[in-house]
Amino acid sequence: MPTRIDSPAAAGVPAGRRRVRRQLRWAVPLLLVAIIFVGYALPPYLTFDPSRSRLPVPEAHPQYYPLLVAHIVFGSVALLAGCFQVWPWFRRRYPVAHRWMGRAYFFGGVFPAGVAVLGVAPLSSTGFVSRVGNTMLAVLWLATAVAGYRMARQRRFVDHRRWMVRSFALTLSIVANRLWVILFVVLLTPQLDTTYGGDQDALIRAAAGASVWMSWVVNLLVAEWWLERGPARGRTRPVGT
Repeated sequence: MPTRIDSPAAAGVPAGRRRVRRQLRWAVPLLLVAIIFVGYALPPYLTFDPSRSRLPVPEAHPQYYPLLVAHIVFGSVALLAGCFQVWPWFRRRYPVAHRWMGRAYFFGGVFPAGVAVLGVAPLSSTGFVSRVGNTMLAVLWLATAVAGYRMARQRRFVDHRRWMVRSFALTLSIVANRLWVILFVVLLTPQLDTTYGGDQDALIRAAAGASVWMSWVVNLLVAEWWLERGPARGRTRPVGT
């Protein structure tokens, strides 16, 4: 007769391994996308040469380029650190590293990057819609990160995790923005000679403005859905609620 295993720990091992494998299916691709994005976006700004900027640098505002560099450097820290922070296995397996990376995400990432972009967003070369969208994104990015940090300091870890999911969703908006702008350019190109009178710059401004808003609004909506309806609901709600 086979021996029955009554130990909860032994019985839970296969389920735990399946859970880790499921997490790897999204955690590894997410980290790879973040590394590739940072590897593409960051190097030109490490030279501190305005001529290598991928965005137009307004000569009338000398503070623009240093703030842009600060935003991109600190934003890169937030993007890479955030990938580990939202990975449940990493959080449970390495709690000390999780806490230190959380500090890096906030103090060396979101907070300085968010403050810097508040000085960059109002000078966006892609028009008023982009300026308003990026400013709103910066305010919400800072607000969600500050809320998450305060919850951690108060040891309200359920609320902390919820706020940090929102924060990281906004962090990922920079990646999503590139995908949205490509989509909108493709969709609007047939209207170049009609709606935009052959003005390609006007088309680019329209696509950029729409992509700014879509990148963070959609990300935030997906994060809220995941928190309220998805698999995170059972883990993020206190018992009895």
